[in-house]
Amino acid sequence: MVSRIIKIIIELLILISIICFTIETIPGLSDSTMISLTIIQDIIIIIFTIEYIYNLLTTKDTTKFLLSFDNIVDLIVILPFYLALSLNLNIVKIFRLFKLAKILKLKPFQKAIKNLIDGYRLIQTELHVFFISSMFLLYLAATGIYYFEHEAQPEVFGSIFHSLWWGVVTLTTVGYGDMYPITVGGKLFTFVILLIGLGIVAVPTGLIATAFSKTINKDD
Repeated sequence: MVSRIIKIIIELLILISIICFTIETIPGLSDSTMISLTIIQDIIIIIFTIEYIYNLLTTKDTTKFLLSFDNIVDLIVILPFYLALSLNLNIVKIFRLFKLAKILKLKPFQKAIKNLIDGYRLIQTELHVFFISSMFLLYLAATGIYYFEHEAQPEVFGSIFHSLWWGVVTLTTVGYGDMYPITVGGKLFTFVILLIGLGIVAVPTGLIATAFSKTINKDD
């Protein structure tokens, strides 16, 4: 019963921390409000630290404890706080984003992550093959558009490396419009790449949906 209450308290503290973290980004907050939000988050981090140290000192298998998913998340959350105190570097503030990793310990997310991992294991071979094929197609797309568009737009498609960005946004069917073909050959090539891109989006979606379906049915 006590452990259950502690778990609920920790989950509430996680939610409070995330809410405070989000409120901090609102422009025009007073200094006193910012200080209050910082204090609340610091106190929560200290509580998380005490929880982590207590669990570490009372565990029977230290190695297993340190390598477990939940405790790695805890360490990722609390470590940047103490790095910021000791190093006093602005870049360390970026790692405050890692405190959001604590949300992964909420029960609904834990179940979702378990299903995700189990689903990945079912289709990991297919996903690896798909990833390798996608990288090959990405390079092929970048090379093709380079040869079609380099002479017409040397400042945009300056090299195959420059063209890789075009390949990414085209194969994923995002199409930001910052790089686009103006030659007939380039437009026809883009049309073909877009058709392939539709398949690239559909293939992993189908694989993941099938894997999740099998995982959920197995749990039921």
